[in-house]
Amino acid sequence: MQFPESWLREFCNPPLSTAELAETLTMAGLEVEELCPVAPPFDKVVVAEVLSIEKHPNADRLNVCRVDVGTEAPLSIVCGAPNVRAGIKVPCALVGAELPPAEAGGAPFRIKLGKLRGVESQGMLCSARELKLSEDHGGLLILADDAPVGASIRSHLQLDDTLFTLKLTPNLAHCLSVYGIAREVSALTGTPLKKPVFPPVPAVHDAKLSVRIEAPDLCGRFSGRIVRGVNPQAATPAWMVERLARCGQRAVSALVDISNYVMFEFGRPSHIFDLDKIHGGLQVRWGRPGEKLELLNGSTIEVDAAVGVIVDDLQVESLAGIMGGQATAVSDDTHNVYVEAAFWWPQSVAGRSRRYNFSTDAGHRFERGVDPAQTVEHIERITQLILDVCGGEAGPMDDQTLGLPERAPVSMRVDRASRVIGMPVSQEQCIGVFRRLGLDCREDAGSVIVAPPSWRFDLQIEEDLIEEVIRVVGYSMLPDTPPRAPVTPRVLSESRRGLHTLRHAMAGLDYQETVNFSFVEERWERDFAGNATPIRLLNPIAVPLAVMRSGLIGSLVNVLRFNLARKAARVRVFEVGRVFLRDPAVGDSDSSVAGVDQPLRLGGLAYGPNDELQWGSAERSVDFFDVKGDVEALLVPSRPRFVAAEHPALHPGRSARIELDGRAIGWIGELHPRWRQAYELPLAPIVFELDAQAIAESRVPVYAPIPKQQAAVRDIALIVGDVVTHDALMQSIATAPSGGVVRSARLFDVYRPKTLTADVAAGERSVAIRLELLDELGTLTDERIDAAVQSVLDTLSAQLGARLRA
Repeated sequence: MQFPESWLREFCNPPLSTAELAETLTMAGLEVEELCPVAPPFDKVVVAEVLSIEKHPNADRLNVCRVDVGTEAPLSIVCGAPNVRAGIKVPCALVGAELPPAEAGGAPFRIKLGKLRGVESQGMLCSARELKLSEDHGGLLILADDAPVGASIRSHLQLDDTLFTLKLTPNLAHCLSVYGIAREVSALTGTPLKKPVFPPVPAVHDAKLSVRIEAPDLCGRFSGRIVRGVNPQAATPAWMVERLARCGQRAVSALVDISNYVMFEFGRPSHIFDLDKIHGGLQVRWGRPGEKLELLNGSTIEVDAAVGVIVDDLQVESLAGIMGGQATAVSDDTHNVYVEAAFWWPQSVAGRSRRYNFSTDAGHRFERGVDPAQTVEHIERITQLILDVCGGEAGPMDDQTLGLPERAPVSMRVDRASRVIGMPVSQEQCIGVFRRLGLDCREDAGSVIVAPPSWRFDLQIEEDLIEEVIRVVGYSMLPDTPPRAPVTPRVLSESRRGLHTLRHAMAGLDYQETVNFSFVEERWERDFAGNATPIRLLNPIAVPLAVMRSGLIGSLVNVLRFNLARKAARVRVFEVGRVFLRDPAVGDSDSSVAGVDQPLRLGGLAYGPNDELQWGSAERSVDFFDVKGDVEALLVPSRPRFVAAEHPALHPGRSARIELDGRAIGWIGELHPRWRQAYELPLAPIVFELDAQAIAESRVPVYAPIPKQQAAVRDIALIVGDVVTHDALMQSIATAPSGGVVRSARLFDVYRPKTLTADVAAGERSVAIRLELLDELGTLTDERIDAAVQSVLDTLSAQLGARLRA
């Protein structure tokens, strides 16, 4: 909501500065988002009248003007504006004036006495752009004929004004007008409110338009009147154009501007029909499938039974409470109009404009609630403005009331208000607040009963009244009270790691965190998650972001593409976020939605060189084992298993399922070649995704004494088939009956000869394993060591077909 301060002060003018007024509004819940001066600072610019013009003797495009600026003698000013002519009044910058800089941050432009092509110029006639009042640079800013010559342009155009921009919450529908805000300022400051008077416009003729309301659940009240003989080409008064512009509204035509003006003034959206374009009478009803309407914005929509419309005997003419239709729009040929103001039920308007991908000021107000009690009074105001600006003859008022909101009294217990607010408030104090707000109230035993007025749609429960009390009394009056309950920090169990710990661990592994939307493109779900039926959004913020993600890989690949487009050669990113999976077992609660599981996941992606450019090692691309090492480092001291498996997003031969303590916790692998090509990636990134809750579980360190005995080391070289995995080797060694002396085993070499030999046949390879043997209770003898090694060999031979290399 944007409006000029001067307009607000016409209704309520408290003894506060602009900054103090803004602070008062903000602390009362009407957040002032921005304060902006109407015009930048400048001086010595006055209203001038051009008396005569002559062609410049030395320039074809310049004129020499005699200008009256209110001094004894006229000034001679050289001007090149195309619209300069004798008799107009324009701003004139006198010698010594400082105009706003041409560019932000530049120096002010000083007007000096000088010569242009040999002719002296004693000032400068100004355009709106030169004064930074608008971007219009088509010519001089022409002022009204009654502008006083010699008066300061700042005072004449009220340029020492400030634009307020309020960020209003949906419950403050009664503040979507200048008068509504003034009513709040009056209650907050105690300054009298200038209440408007709406004298009835006398009816000159008796013509009425037949209106039938067929849907009481759509429209509760419908008021209107006919005005004949209007002049639609009449110029909108300059003061009205100025106020509309300062509210962010462009002037269109006199009739449209009047309707918009009253909307900003009193919060009453209205519509003016061209009466001669209406076929028969009007009906107010719900739409019917197949009906179409060309709107004022040029788009054509199709309505249905959930959308309210105004129709005549032939076609749909207006989208109820949102926007009028092109067929009955006023134009330069309009002679007779029908002025309409109605009360549309908020639930009948809410969300309708978003279905058609646009929004309007009228719809914004009606879906929050517009005062139903003053439709007639506001039509009187609109009618009087039409007669003053466009002329014409008004007809009788036609007002139909079918049903208005029932305002049930709301009771507030004073003692509960004190408890909720956190400081004592008296019953008299509460009654005073409500009366300042214009609310009818009465006392009861320890309570105050309030009858909400017609313009307040947000007063429904006790807490609403408590809020009104404290915001009018002032949040600054709240005492500094220490909490009564002890503040006990919630200590995280040593067996669990928080998300920040995981983030720090990933950052320590040279990954950078990224944050992405939880809603993604449907294509990502099919490609990277194999999910053909993702959870769809009813109202996506953008057409591509239409489904909820069930994995993080798509988001990370998109981040990679973003970085590659900016010539990043090495990318290592991670994300901690929720994914969304269908699960009928999930119930509805404060932290869950029925049928949707929302687990936390940690995903990572590595692309490009394994390390930063350096001299100590040759550059190579990151591979599966580099990222596998990162995952192992992240899970220390736990030791995960990597089991070969396939995933829709990953390379079939270069991917693995990650298991911890026998349960699957995630995936790791190289991106599938199909998706690398489809998403135009020069190289395949390595990605992983883990269950954040599972990896947050950490084993508590347990003290173990330093061994008193010395360990023995034995290396064995085995011939195994190519299908034998590292995990299978380690599992077989762990199950060997070695008497518990094999402490660890580590694969340190893999060899496959270029040509077949007697030792290594086709489909085989040689692996070297180092065994560490230790007995905590005694020194190992060669016999026990040999027996333990032999048991390992026998187990590997029996389970995997391994044989000792000669």
